[in-house]
Amino acid sequence: MAALGSFLLLATFVVCAYAAVISVVGARQRSRRLIESGIGSFYLVCALMTCASAVMINAFLTNDFSIKYVQHYSDSVQPLFYKITSYWGGLDGSIMFWVFLLSVFGSLAVFVNRERYRELIPYVIATISTVQMFFLYLMVVHKNPFTTFLTNVPAEGTGLNPLLQNYWMAIHPPSLYTGFVGMTIPFAFCIAALVTGHLDDSWLKAVRRWTMFSWLFLTFGLTLGMIWAYEELGWGGYWAWDPVENAGLLPWFTATAFLHSVMVQERRSMLKIWNVSLVIVTFFLTIFGTFMTRSGVVQSVHAFGEDRVLAWLFTGFMVVILTFSFGLVIYRMPLLRARSNELDSWVSREAAFLVNNWILLFSAFFVLFATMFPTLSEAVTGTRITVAQPFYNKWMAPVGLILLFLTGVGPLLAWRKSTIKNVRDQFLMPTILALITLAGLAATGLEIWASGLCFALSAFVTGTIWQEFWRGTRIRKKNTGTDMLTALIGLVGRNKRRYGGYIVHLGIVLMFLGFAGGAYKLDEQVLLKQGQAAAVGKWQFRNDGIKVADDGQKQMTTAYITVLRDGKEIGNLYPARWVFHRHEDSPTTEVAIRRGLWEDLYVVLPATDPTMMAAQTATLQIVVNPLVNWIWLGFGIIAFGTGIALLPERAYSFAVAKSTSDMAGATAAFLLVLFLASTPAFAQMHDPSAANAPVVATSDLEKQMRRELVCVCGDCAHYPLSECTCSKAADMRAELAQQVSAGKNRDQIRAWFVERYGSQEPLGAPLDQGFNRLAWLLPWSLGVGAAAAVGFVAIRWSRHNRPEEPDTQAPTDPELNERLDDELRNLD
Repeated sequence: MAALGSFLLLATFVVCAYAAVISVVGARQRSRRLIESGIGSFYLVCALMTCASAVMINAFLTNDFSIKYVQHYSDSVQPLFYKITSYWGGLDGSIMFWVFLLSVFGSLAVFVNRERYRELIPYVIATISTVQMFFLYLMVVHKNPFTTFLTNVPAEGTGLNPLLQNYWMAIHPPSLYTGFVGMTIPFAFCIAALVTGHLDDSWLKAVRRWTMFSWLFLTFGLTLGMIWAYEELGWGGYWAWDPVENAGLLPWFTATAFLHSVMVQERRSMLKIWNVSLVIVTFFLTIFGTFMTRSGVVQSVHAFGEDRVLAWLFTGFMVVILTFSFGLVIYRMPLLRARSNELDSWVSREAAFLVNNWILLFSAFFVLFATMFPTLSEAVTGTRITVAQPFYNKWMAPVGLILLFLTGVGPLLAWRKSTIKNVRDQFLMPTILALITLAGLAATGLEIWASGLCFALSAFVTGTIWQEFWRGTRIRKKNTGTDMLTALIGLVGRNKRRYGGYIVHLGIVLMFLGFAGGAYKLDEQVLLKQGQAAAVGKWQFRNDGIKVADDGQKQMTTAYITVLRDGKEIGNLYPARWVFHRHEDSPTTEVAIRRGLWEDLYVVLPATDPTMMAAQTATLQIVVNPLVNWIWLGFGIIAFGTGIALLPERAYSFAVAKSTSDMAGATAAFLLVLFLASTPAFAQMHDPSAANAPVVATSDLEKQMRRELVCVCGDCAHYPLSECTCSKAADMRAELAQQVSAGKNRDQIRAWFVERYGSQEPLGAPLDQGFNRLAWLLPWSLGVGAAAAVGFVAIRWSRHNRPEEPDTQAPTDPELNERLDDELRNLD
């Protein structure tokens, strides 16, 4: 079977090369026969990769440990589900899975668009085939997943990493890969348009649809990764700004920017060069993210390890991508320059989208810079520093709030120019909601910055969304004579892209509310003897005993915890610690969670000391997480809204699509919503928690330093001491308490930890001195520089001294005026 798999990979490489060459030759010679041959070869690549994937999965199912990859990532007692998902569990298999997905997506894109974009398809095939050839070359020459043992074939496998034997981690990589790989399709159409010179807006339709599809799966993959981290790693959080997490976030920023800026090109024929560049950069960042996680250039608990050969191969490929792509952009600059780059007003939707793009691109740059800065610092100074959550949050919290604000502002502004009356009418109600929210938060004594401001901005954005739906539904009800529900369905059905986008914005608001809830998290570590209880906030947790069991694959130590409120038992939680027999050095934390719409009760058994277990004494990390489930609910709303936006545009309402492309779009949208909506449901609702409950730290300085200092155990992603549950973090918290008790200030404590551990690793952010000062100065410089550039472009595009035409329009009916204003303002 291994020989068959290797042959299939080699044959795929050859066929892929033929498809690329013959398609270009056919296009240059205008030979339909050669082009059809290239299309057929392209489909054959998909068939061959499907066969190769089937061979690999069969090797896992039959325990063929003669194949090194199978032996390393499976064993005979591994559950069937995880044997199948082991296909993409390692470096070699993940590359193979990448090519398989790209062959499927590429074949689908060519099949759907082969007649509509006949001039582009040959170059689309050539571009996708070139990308496939790179990954196939990696497998054939350097990382063949079918490599076998020459002698002494092991009788048993090592088994999949226990941390990966989790439902969410099983579907997280395919979702993320789908988003990454899907971005190749817009890139291929972009290159094809640049090569042929067909740079009108027609190619954007295929690109926008695929970008939206890929963006959705990127969002889905990132969300699944958060759920996995939340349920499996046991530190009470879900996002640690780990380099591998950041690798998936980078193209998300640029793809989001493109989905907004493309509307400006469609509506105003502006930003052509910018949109082409965004498509190229988004694809580049997917390759760069793959490079980061597979080359060892960054340190991460999620990375595949170090491979210098792979690093150089990826570096060469990325240089080729940038050189060739932007070389084409420069060559086609005369065609890309818009004939009328005119910005009628700074108070307009296109101006808001310019600011939106600036913020998103700054976010992408900052995350990329912060992720790579430890590597850069090590190369320059010889010392590798830590850039962890405290540094990221200091920058990204205000940036996120600005993005949230723009989410509400954009839909309120008209294209070209918004009048003073329009701005007043549109902003009045949402602004009042935001002010009421701020007043309510101030009255309760809760902190305003930054979570309180996030709540107020969420109210503002929700108000804008509700206002858009209400006005549109009311006008449609009056015009059609139907009831409000029918009018609402008809409104969304007639304007799927617009109102689907509003629903996506609502999902983003819910996710931001979930993020803001983390500011009121309660976190306490307690030591409980059997029968003893401890209070955290309004909840009590009682230790009813500890049991140890073995199922043949692993030893399971489980604490039996009863949850009480006001002395009344409301449920049980069973946190556990599992030790897999084949991975005794990698125990897993099985978190017990009682889910609620308003808060989660999150209990961890961080350590299992034999003496304490014998005495039925448990050390528990107890976390009360407010609003965390709103993050997952928010993604469900995003998936629903994206599914609506992906529905065929030509259909007037939610009627059955008739054409092949419409049917494909409708089917894809339905399946997306059906699949993505199967993410976890929520448990019963609880009353809101007391956000001002006490925490373990005894002083404000200790609380602050717990957030700034990070764990240096080496097994976690440098979690802050306020969140990490490992024993090393507990020791560091004890050291911190001693330093605070000794009367030391913030700078003295930081200096003590640097001296104690011999490096800046315990610091969550680089010191503002020497070369590391660059980490603070460069984001400021580029952020201000980019803002100045956006302002310069906006001023250059602005119309000056344009005489206003006299208003000779006859008075109209106020209701008709409102309807016309609404339709013109939101026309897409």
